[in-house]
Amino acid sequence: MYRLITPLFSLALSMLVLAACSTTSDSSHALKSAKVHTELAGLYYERAQLGIALDELTQALQADPDYAPAYSVRGLVHMALLEDKEAEEDFQRSLHLDNTDSDTHNNYGWFLCQRDREKESIAHFMAAIKNPLYTTPGLAYLNAGLCSRKAGKNKDAEEFLQKALLVQPGMPRALFALAELNFANSDYFAAKKYFANFSQNNENLTAEQLLLGVRINRKVGDRSSEASYATQLRNRFPDARETQLLIHGE
Repeated sequence: MYRLITPLFSLALSMLVLAACSTTSDSSHALKSAKVHTELAGLYYERAQLGIALDELTQALQADPDYAPAYSVRGLVHMALLEDKEAEEDFQRSLHLDNTDSDTHNNYGWFLCQRDREKESIAHFMAAIKNPLYTTPGLAYLNAGLCSRKAGKNKDAEEFLQKALLVQPGMPRALFALAELNFANSDYFAAKKYFANFSQNNENLTAEQLLLGVRINRKVGDRSSEASYATQLRNRFPDARETQLLIHGE
């Protein structure tokens, strides 16, 4: 037996469908707006235009107060402004909304590391890596390595840095960190290997990097490479602290 639909019922049904479509459309628009403003904020953050970044994030959260990435980026901005309380609140809020976001775990981990809370930071780097959809696990491994070294756990640091190179071969920061670590451990030939791989694809070395090149090659007796790095350091950074250390033989 078929049920007849009266014109009044049909009109009411149509209005409900339209309302639902409108709500869905508004929600989709809000999400897109939040995403665009957050991406813009990220670009301004990278350019150190922090005030503009905060304005964009305010607009993102006005569009969608529950958009987790906006809180994560705002945490980075507050971190750069040394507003630690606000930064931590934002990172935690972001993870409360989406605990699977690897970028936020990595960002929060780096915040904790920089605030001498290395043990807490490692847990967040590992949480980032556990997500199979995370596109830059090498970065989390690198940060875990740097923070382990900061905490004086050199063995853990080396393992994390090796894993960074395993998932992202040739990662410059991992190569340099391993060169530093092996130099500190008096394994000078290993340090030379990592530093050579690092400098091979980096023409504009910093004063700090050039001084390490001098010191490593001095230890292994490679006078030609030692002289080359020393000349670059004196010519390019005549007033740098590293150049003064070189001149005074430290």
